Amino acid sequence: MCGIFGYIGEKRAAPLVLAGLQRLEYRGYDSFGLAVLDRDLWVWKKEGRISRQSPEVSRRRGRTAIGHTRWATHGEPSDANAHPHTDCKGSIAIVHNGIIENYASLRRELSSRGHAFRSETDTEAIVHLIEEQYHGDLLSAVMAVLPRLEGSYALLAIAEGYEGIVAARQGSPLVIGISDRACIAASDVTALLDHTDRVVYLEDGDVATLLPSGPALWHGGEPVRRPVQKVDWAVEEVRLGGFAHYMLKEIYEQPSVFSTTARALLAEDVPDVLKDVSGITLVACGTSYKASLLCQYLVEEYCSIPVRAEIASEFRYHAPPGDDLVVAVTQSGETADTLSALKRARMHNHATLAVTNVLGSSATRLADHTLFMRAGPEISVAATKSFVAELAVFLYIADVLSGGRLRSSILSGHEAIGEALLQDLSPAVELCRDASSLFFVGRGPFFPLALEGALKMKEITYIHAEGYAAGEIKHGPFALLSQGTPVVALCPPGESFPAMVSNIREMKARGVPLVVMGDGESQELRDIADVLVPLPDGDTVSAVLAATVLLQLLAYHTAVALGRDVDKPRNLAKSVTVE
Repeated sequence: MCGIFGYIGEKRAAPLVLAGLQRLEYRGYDSFGLAVLDRDLWVWKKEGRISRQSPEVSRRRGRTAIGHTRWATHGEPSDANAHPHTDCKGSIAIVHNGIIENYASLRRELSSRGHAFRSETDTEAIVHLIEEQYHGDLLSAVMAVLPRLEGSYALLAIAEGYEGIVAARQGSPLVIGISDRACIAASDVTALLDHTDRVVYLEDGDVATLLPSGPALWHGGEPVRRPVQKVDWAVEEVRLGGFAHYMLKEIYEQPSVFSTTARALLAEDVPDVLKDVSGITLVACGTSYKASLLCQYLVEEYCSIPVRAEIASEFRYHAPPGDDLVVAVTQSGETADTLSALKRARMHNHATLAVTNVLGSSATRLADHTLFMRAGPEISVAATKSFVAELAVFLYIADVLSGGRLRSSILSGHEAIGEALLQDLSPAVELCRDASSLFFVGRGPFFPLALEGALKMKEITYIHAEGYAAGEIKHGPFALLSQGTPVVALCPPGESFPAMVSNIREMKARGVPLVVMGDGESQELRDIADVLVPLPDGDTVSAVLAATVLLQLLAYHTAVALGRDVDKPRNLAKSVTVE
């Protein structure tokens, strides 16, 4: 979940590394730091945000540097626990993303040999192990140490007396950018877009040396080649472009994202893994899991194929799913729990499909086939356009498996999103902003949307919010309802409408303030809703897409009204790369 950035080239490295770390801020962090090779090794690190800069940074002339944004796992956020970490002599520095599971025994062993530790982190054990092996060849030293590390790592190392940066990856993402007379490493391709569109994705077990002339890679002690890939994202896509927050920018990009993803998939040949499917198991985390639940409803309704959605971190505790196609859903392609689930499915000889937004990511290399979302880079921690892109992929799958029943709905879906963007949600925001708790309810495919709406609200407003199937409210949650707990009810026209109206009336009878998203012409809803937000009166797909956007906007505007840091909610990371 941390951010890593390294530069070696002809330019002064320190300001470039700081700028690269700022590109990675969205991943979530509590401290940061960098190490620069000048005449000697210089390290500067701080708890807090990168805006707390030192004038000394701009004075550093070294052309090699590594940097890190830390999200605390071992040891509290502090200057001492921030990366980079150095050896006893202060001549070797490393930055590390991941978790070293056997760090405690390594620390005891190293301490017994006289090594002095300055932090509580697992990472510091690595640099002291390298110190014992380093005699002028940092690559050999790192290679000698890696077999002793149990767990996951993406790491960069530099040392006095050594030209180059040594990089290694196992279980955590690391990508190398190749530019003219410079080589850059980062934990996410978005941080490289200011410098290059040519990248190399390291695979698990790879070790590399980075020089201005380019990288050299090894695997298992032998030289290897990895393909240089061209990134089709433009640097403008990671800039705000006049919006107040990335989240709002990405919400407004959704009509284009949905249309681009859907039309690209419909123009491709149907993958073999989607032919003769008898059952599907989806594995995902967070927002991707909510999208997977929605996929379950859609595919079962339109295709009569059994589907189950599993939380990826729980997948290991279930029996393998028969002969199901296992679909791994991960925006980044690097979500640790989802990758573990994908590996388990492969171990049991299941056909596998990855749904991801990142070419070259780990998920694409593990799965038998990949369906790409065309969401572009998503910077805000709260996922919005990636959720809509996932829905586009799932609607495509349902269309393929149903023999084209959803084609017209898919082709017009962007229109429903665009119309939702025009809605005024200020009355709903006023009702929600002072709540201590909020409930979101729905039925059928709108139940997963209730879960997603609650997730968005709690993520960025810090208001406690829960999503429920509307019929479950009477089975316990009713005890929590009061005038101080508004309910957001998803009540579109259709089969579930009468039951939803009944549920809403029961809540209203208890004095609950109600935001209802449904038929704007319904007199029943007008009579009971404190705020009525109209949904399209077309098909289910249009209502689902419109409700998705409205729930995102409700959370966004409520967070802004409360003065929250919308793009960087506390304690959260964009890409969860540790289990």
